[in-house]
Amino acid sequence: MNILEVKELKKSFGNFTAVKGIDFAVKKGEIFGFLGPNGAGKTTTINMLTGLARPDEGTIFLSGIDCVKDIKKAQHKIGIVPDESNLYDEMNGFDNLAFCASLYGIEKKKREKKSKELMEIFGLADTGKKPFKAYSKGMKRKLTIAAGIIHEPEILFLDEPTTGIDVESARQIRKLISTMNENGTTIFMTTHYIEEAERLCNRIGFIVQGKIVRTGTVEEMMQEVQTDNIIQFTVDKDLKSIQEKLTIDFPKFVIETVDNFTLRIGSSEKVSLMPFMQFFNSHQYTIHEAKIIKPSLEEVFVKVTGIEIDKMKKEKEGGKRK
Repeated sequence: MNILEVKELKKSFGNFTAVKGIDFAVKKGEIFGFLGPNGAGKTTTINMLTGLARPDEGTIFLSGIDCVKDIKKAQHKIGIVPDESNLYDEMNGFDNLAFCASLYGIEKKKREKKSKELMEIFGLADTGKKPFKAYSKGMKRKLTIAAGIIHEPEILFLDEPTTGIDVESARQIRKLISTMNENGTTIFMTTHYIEEAERLCNRIGFIVQGKIVRTGTVEEMMQEVQTDNIIQFTVDKDLKSIQEKLTIDFPKFVIETVDNFTLRIGSSEKVSLMPFMQFFNSHQYTIHEAKIIKPSLEEVFVKVTGIEIDKMKKEKEGGKRK
């Protein structure tokens, strides 16, 4: 069952078309990742989905509600966490949450109870009286997410949830995202961290230059680039002395050295371990590890978009236009 359905969505700014007639759907209860380089149209799309921008053309239906015609009717079902915090610097953490709850018409006693609960869940109970401006980047991010779910929305829109924060805070936020999803919240998130999307998302949509170029489950995406069967061996001694012999003995396989002690053996057909284990044994090599190598979502992204991941990260760091 789809909670969100988008068809022929378009948005232009003057002569620049940011979103070019995109179609996609988000299933109820899933984490949907929306990936693309800086300037691809990710944030413009989120702004249209959440009512912060009006589309030039197209339709958006959220839980059966026409968001283009009546976004106010849908807003109580939507939680929004922008890529930069929209909370108030001078207010403390608790008051920020309580104020956000009041905007959704939650009565005082309930909003205070909910604010306290969220401060505890997000590990911010000891900072409730501190002004928001005194929070670390990671703490600010967590409080902003808490504010986005204070009214218990059906779907949460997260724009770059872990950008610019420390590793430990990012780990905590990813865990919170998983927990929220397990508790029934549908999540639509943008990220330029491919490994984050691979770890968290059920399905992925790639957007490039305002067009969605591919959607599917992470598993489906992986299968597209799994053209070879690859096994990686790690041994106890330098491989240089047997590299040529390996190539001669196994001419039908693609053999690549990862480092002095690790190599990968690939074939379009299934690779049998035993001949290689016998080869290493006959040359007095001990195998420390033998594992099947599966493609990563990064490989899928590069293949589908033609954009290198490092370039995408640099673009994100160098500018905010999306």
